[in-house]
Amino acid sequence: MLVTVDVVIFTIRDGTLQVLLVRRKYPPFKERWAIPGGFVHDRETLEEAALRELREETGVSDLYIEQLYSFGDPGRDPRGRVVTIAYFALVSSARELKASTDASEAAWFPAGKRPPLAFDHDQILDAALSRLRNKLEYTTVGFQLLPRAFTLTELQRVYEAILAKRLDKRNFRRKMEILKVLKPLGDVRRSGLKRPARLYVMRRTKFEL
Repeated sequence: MLVTVDVVIFTIRDGTLQVLLVRRKYPPFKERWAIPGGFVHDRETLEEAALRELREETGVSDLYIEQLYSFGDPGRDPRGRVVTIAYFALVSSARELKASTDASEAAWFPAGKRPPLAFDHDQILDAALSRLRNKLEYTTVGFQLLPRAFTLTELQRVYEAILAKRLDKRNFRRKMEILKVLKPLGDVRRSGLKRPARLYVMRRTKFEL
């Protein structure tokens, strides 16, 4: 039995939750889009393997990463019995991508409108999306997709992008006040003719990841 790691990478782009995919360079599923991943080497941990694959296939490193689940259906890989340990990660869309090794291209796709994926990667992606949405209720995971200083509107848009639905502005802000996860800064962000928006940072609390 062989072991692989696969990493679902999310970001917010154009107001939507997007996932990073790589186009496979070699069989099986040559030219098919897939989640970045690969085989675990003998002398590395699972997390080390996941971070290495991210670096080799996309050029992305130094980001939030969390183990998701294991997938071991006997028929999931035509090369033989392969069990994969899936991770999910969150990254700023400003990071530059660079495909290499067994990926011919890396690109962002809307999580809800991605192309058909290789192996069982649709199932893995759906599991990662479900985990991310659930974690919004009891952690500050959504803050990983924001710059250090942000406005309340930017924060709400992150939540809306992850949940794929509009949220009531008043109720959302009341929830943030109750959770006490925001620390106001003595600065504002100006945008054209709009009223200056106050900037916040995440406050250290037990609500964190």
